[in-house]
Amino acid sequence: MRGTLRDVQVPSAGETWVALTTEELPVGQVYEWAVRGDCGAVVLFSGTVRDHADGRDGVSSLTYEAYEEQCERRFEQIADEIRQRWTDVGRIALLHRLGEMQVTESTVLVVVSSPHRPQAFEAARFGIDALKASAPIWKHEVWESGSDWGTRAVPPQSVSSLPSSTHNAPSAGEARNRGT
Repeated sequence: MRGTLRDVQVPSAGETWVALTTEELPVGQVYEWAVRGDCGAVVLFSGTVRDHADGRDGVSSLTYEAYEEQCERRFEQIADEIRQRWTDVGRIALLHRLGEMQVTESTVLVVVSSPHRPQAFEAARFGIDALKASAPIWKHEVWESGSDWGTRAVPPQSVSSLPSSTHNAPSAGEARNRGT
């Protein structure tokens, strides 16, 4: 279900919640919405404003801007891709905040419920990585000695072309076998 910049309400139906908002992100509500009786895992990723960036100490705030119509379409594509790659996923939420935020404020939520934790973690990791790689969202940083647009910006990519994992983390079985 699509949200709007004015309204971030729990969906009345459906298993997907995507939204852009200028409001504070409803972390608790999103978690509660994602819980299902048939899902034993809920992974919630919350990206927050930190006090530094690449070569920029003393970051005090970020301002996010977006090509709104395209963002929500991309969020829906990400949710569809998650469901294709992890077929037993329950609920998926992809919410991003726009406007100015201070250090420690939540800027993005990716929430996935699944019957088992490996799939929930993998799907949520893909969700945030795909969102960062494919959604037309830009951040402007303010720090001690200046302000500028965020570093390492790249053109948005196609969701379906993104790898399932951008890191070589061991699977649950590999970790058990190594005793980690």
